[in-house]
Amino acid sequence: MESTADDNLEAKVADVVECCASCGIAEVDDIKLKNCDACDLVRYCSDKCQEDHRQQHEAMCKERAVELRDEILFRQPEGSYLGDCPICCLPLPLDTNKYVKYFCCSKVVCNGCTYANMNRQMVERSALECPFCRQLYATSEEEDHRQKKKRCEANDPFALREEGRTNFLDGDYERAFECFTKAAELGDMEAHCYLSLMYREGEQGVEKDRGKEAYHLEEAAIGGDPDARHSLGCNECENGRLDRA
Repeated sequence: MESTADDNLEAKVADVVECCASCGIAEVDDIKLKNCDACDLVRYCSDKCQEDHRQQHEAMCKERAVELRDEILFRQPEGSYLGDCPICCLPLPLDTNKYVKYFCCSKVVCNGCTYANMNRQMVERSALECPFCRQLYATSEEEDHRQKKKRCEANDPFALREEGRTNFLDGDYERAFECFTKAAELGDMEAHCYLSLMYREGEQGVEKDRGKEAYHLEEAAIGGDPDARHSLGCNECENGRLDRA
């Protein structure tokens, strides 16, 4: 049976993947090849070979990296950025009126579990406490501040983002940017949204940068934030790319 052009192409690709794209050495027991981090199209036996091949590979690498990014971006997220309620394990609703944020443990709990906890406390006539960690509610601003500060010092992304939001509203944009950046690095999707806003406006101590605005919106959208995905669609519409919008 004759091989088709596609079969020949697949065979060539397989051969390339099994050898270093720069020097051509094959992968054997004592030689391990590593993929190009950006595109996964080629492999190298050493950092030197990767550097020597950079100029030849750069254009194809960038093109493939953009394709891979789009594949991730346009893939339907498995869930929202909020995740599941840590008590009942049901998906948290996007409606902000249907869940409660607890700063003592940085958990988001659905209204159902919150009400169940309140009813239990009423029956037992016990002190008000968090439904997740059972920490007593803060009774003063000082105690509330101490709880939040403790979570920030523990590099909690939820706490850092909320600290950044407070600073942003108070006009301390430098501190807000610092908190949002750290929270985003730790995987907080809302922090990415705040950073995109700061880069879009460029008026809060941050230089205007539409590229970084788009990057942070994409990160939030990939993480399941519907507002970020909507903003990306609006931006694409403004740029005349209706197929992407």
